[in-house]
Amino acid sequence: MQRPDGQRGAGTVLMLGILASVVLLTLVIVPLLGLLALGQGVQNAADAAALAAADTASGAAAGFPCAAAEEAAVLNGAAVSACLVDGLIATITVQRGYLGLSLSARARAGPPPILP
Repeated sequence: MQRPDGQRGAGTVLMLGILASVVLLTLVIVPLLGLLALGQGVQNAADAAALAAADTASGAAAGFPCAAAEEAAVLNGAAVSACLVDGLIATITVQRGYLGLSLSARARAGPPPILP
């Protein structure tokens, strides 16, 4: 059985189109998944930095609260962009770059509020 001449090579073109679609989808999805994972890592860095600052402010660790926060953030691959210590409560904002974007996260740590 012979095929009409208009159908020659149509399977090859179809497979190339499918392959190009899979490659394009992969190139879009993988960086987005990396961005989600990195966002969680930045939040973890903010949490660790806030806890380190609060521990230092309470006297549980020696040093200065914002310096402790910076050290904790650097160990987690981020940098402190804002540090506010009000009594025993530390509020820390950290940031990290990824693919030309700047991801930031904020965390607050300290003793629980006293309820009346």
